[in-house]
Amino acid sequence: MSDSLYERIGGKGAIEAAVDIFYGKVLADDSISRFFAGIDMDKQRGKQKIFLAYAFGAPVKYDGKDMRQAHKALVEQGLNDSHFDAVAGHLQATLEELNVPADIIGEVMTIAGGTRDDVLNRPTQQRKSA
Repeated sequence: MSDSLYERIGGKGAIEAAVDIFYGKVLADDSISRFFAGIDMDKQRGKQKIFLAYAFGAPVKYDGKDMRQAHKALVEQGLNDSHFDAVAGHLQATLEELNVPADIIGEVMTIAGGTRDDVLNRPTQQRKSA
């Protein structure tokens, strides 16, 4: 059985470092930092660490809001594709800064990209079978 993405990325320590660097980049970006005004960032970092560990296959329980619930108010404030792309770019830059191998970065970015419709509260794309 192959190791989970969580294990391959470096486990808890790697997730913690990545989230801290990531939010530093996000909060320094004037195009998206307004979405974090009034947010308890220590609490936000903690929630993000648990969520990413869960999303990457760690043996942890995530019982936070789903992507749609967590971002609904932000969409109402104008969150759109350009903001999603900026956040994704900061995630990729963070992983590159931490010297995560390109294949693992690709897996992470595929997972992140797969959340776009939920984060932006769009109808889920229906796939038609041929």
